[in-house]
Amino acid sequence: MPPQTYFLVSLPASIAESDQPSDALTTLRSAVTTDSATTYPFSIPTFKIGTLEGLVQQADELSKLEQSSRGVVEKVADSLRSLLEGDEDKIREQKVVNDKPVSAYLTSFAWSKTKYRSDNRPVSELIQTLQKELNSIDNDTKSKFTQYNTASQSLTQLQRSQTGNLSQKSLTSIVNPEWLLKPDASEYITQHLVAVPTQQGKEFLKTYEGLSEWVVPRSATLLAKDDEFFLYAVTVFKKQSTEFVHKCRERRWTPRDWKFHEGGKEAEDEELRKLEKEERSLWGEALRMGRTGYGDAIVAWMHVLALRVFVESVLRYGLPANFVTGIMKPEPKRAKKAKQMLDARFSDLGGNAMNRDKKGKPIKDDSSTQTEMAGAGMGGGNESFEPYVFYEFEIA
Repeated sequence: MPPQTYFLVSLPASIAESDQPSDALTTLRSAVTTDSATTYPFSIPTFKIGTLEGLVQQADELSKLEQSSRGVVEKVADSLRSLLEGDEDKIREQKVVNDKPVSAYLTSFAWSKTKYRSDNRPVSELIQTLQKELNSIDNDTKSKFTQYNTASQSLTQLQRSQTGNLSQKSLTSIVNPEWLLKPDASEYITQHLVAVPTQQGKEFLKTYEGLSEWVVPRSATLLAKDDEFFLYAVTVFKKQSTEFVHKCRERRWTPRDWKFHEGGKEAEDEELRKLEKEERSLWGEALRMGRTGYGDAIVAWMHVLALRVFVESVLRYGLPANFVTGIMKPEPKRAKKAKQMLDARFSDLGGNAMNRDKKGKPIKDDSSTQTEMAGAGMGGGNESFEPYVFYEFEIA
């Protein structure tokens, strides 16, 4: 399913004759036909305002924080995609906000006064609160998914060790400890296990004694074989062990590490069952964390956007704050048309920054004023200047 585009639009209440936000919302709705987009109210409270210089700085901070917010949402979404192996139907089931579809949350947005208390709090404090929230979401989800991935990799490694040929698989169920010297049986000699390709078996038996000094003659013992490899045990004096192993590798014979484990095959099977149980448990925890983290990240992102809209609206339209904000949900493949309708209706709000071509269509004038405002974090993150407060984003 392609991502859904949304517009956040803020206009001064003066676009309505009554100068009332409710009537201004009606005017905004009437600017775009319903076959192109549907407009919903986007309720933003009035925040405590400081100096003009402070607002300009906060606009820049919010621009960066919004990019960070998008990044957190995308990272959590990617983690869910990996966890659910790209199954889009299952992924969509988990990408919710408070157990509801994201679209339902966006089109009924209201500032969370319990989570982000706004009464008499300056914008700067709210920015800090949202930054901490996003960092917490990012760290918590990353930690849980890392924990799951580590367990999954350990399980995969153990499962692989129980399959394959004698050069790869675990030897716990193959080698009887009674066939070999115990590790502390001798101060001077040790045994090495070597996996030799079946077609090189005769060559190995003819040459292994000369691979290095101090190889015990006629010590090669066949322990096991499969369709691809023979597994031999060779006795070597410890002081030549490193040289012997090196020479085996040069001939593409595979030295196998083997250590005696109390319990043998039964202990290995028990470890496998333990890892399988742990992996299943962590998978469920990661899924729950991903579902919660995704919803919380969307909520934080929208509150950052709400602050951006408020700050830019005050900078553009002045005080007292009297503007209306709507969120638009364009129909598939109609986003460009919806934007053209908005520009045609409200381009005059851009003043000298907007001109018209010979056909009367609004065009933008890339002036230094636009560049300065874009540099202050205004204009939806685009380089071009909009005649009104406008932000476009997508939810995949």
